[in-house]
Amino acid sequence: MKATQVSKENGVVKFNIEFSAEEFNDALNKAYLANRNKFSVDGFRKGKAPRKIIENYYGHDIFWDEALNNLLENGYYDAIKELGIEVVSQPSLDAPEIKKGEPVVITGSVQVFPELESVNFEGLEIEKIETVIGEKEVQAELEKVQKQQARMEAVEGRKSENGDTVIIDFEGSVDGENFAGGTAENFELKLGSGQFIPGFEEQLEGKDAGEEVDVVVTFPEDYHAEELAGKEALFKCKIHEIKNEILPEIDDELASDVSEFETLEEYKADLQKKLQEQAAETDMSVMKDRALEALVKANDIEVPEVMVKNEIENMLYDMNQSLQAQGLSLKQYMEFLGKTIEEVREEAKTDAEKRVITRILLKNVARLANLEVTAEEVEALMEEFGVQYGMDVDQVKKMAGDSTEDYFKEDALTKKTIEFIFDKAVQVAKKEETEEA
Repeated sequence: MKATQVSKENGVVKFNIEFSAEEFNDALNKAYLANRNKFSVDGFRKGKAPRKIIENYYGHDIFWDEALNNLLENGYYDAIKELGIEVVSQPSLDAPEIKKGEPVVITGSVQVFPELESVNFEGLEIEKIETVIGEKEVQAELEKVQKQQARMEAVEGRKSENGDTVIIDFEGSVDGENFAGGTAENFELKLGSGQFIPGFEEQLEGKDAGEEVDVVVTFPEDYHAEELAGKEALFKCKIHEIKNEILPEIDDELASDVSEFETLEEYKADLQKKLQEQAAETDMSVMKDRALEALVKANDIEVPEVMVKNEIENMLYDMNQSLQAQGLSLKQYMEFLGKTIEEVREEAKTDAEKRVITRILLKNVARLANLEVTAEEVEALMEEFGVQYGMDVDQVKKMAGDSTEDYFKEDALTKKTIEFIFDKAVQVAKKEETEEA
């Protein structure tokens, strides 16, 4: 097989793929062996007629289509690799003129990844972000820790109040008929949490443990279950227990319980250090995102429509995978939203275009700046991925298969290019908002 690029214009590459007469004849033999049982020829048992007899009987080109498909199954991808082009669409292939004993030449065209003559990426202005962690942020983190260490204690001698947790059984009905999802036993409900529909939790306040309560509520008009939307429901509830959250004191004892430090002051100092490190990482991530936004704004480029369509389908696939992990399907999600698949595609178009533009610009910056990644950088990214998912590098390679190196190499180059653009950017102070603004 030999591949030749004929031309390249407006992002479309025209090419020839030439297969020798021997390669085509081998493909014909494979097609014959795979299909000979389908043909009946007088004088031969089914599947035993020679290829030439079948060709004479059914036509000399009877196996051509399958032979060509077999040649192209791997030959097309080998040709793309040989030509060194990155395709973004399915190829358009012309039927070849086939002559006995001569090479078979297939001509075709394909949309390729856009190569830009220049990209404006130097001196992009981005707002400098420098978050400072102070006493307020440390105190907020301490209160989170305090909340995590809270214990629940049964309430005695008083009725339920907002903020209490009640352990209840409930059975819901509409027009005397129970409905799906309206019944539970020993359910823990924090009053005032807004977990249930409006009016439900308030009717359980001021009650005693052991008391039975009829809760009457009306489902909102926009409730996700259409058969219940806007309808009045009766919930027969029984309160088994009332509990109150007891928070520990924020003191040396709490610090020693949750850390290696003996005093609260030492623990607070460590918290501030870690929170500052996390804030710095977040600030850097946000500034890099803004550098990419500035890159997109600074470059007005044409985007191949096929790339946007492909990206939309990728986004829908990812959405479907995420929904399946939650026990839903894309179809169910669309029914819940009251939208069609075409409406979802249209809504995704703007985001898809932005993603494609960003990818085009990043790849072209890497090419124009001659950026490359080393084997060590690719290996380091695999290790980082492995740590995140509890695997070693060999397991990562095995999981990703043959495309492992290409995938991580491209990812490493993308990260390197973003760093490159960020280093070239100019960080400016946040503009003070005027009173009029």
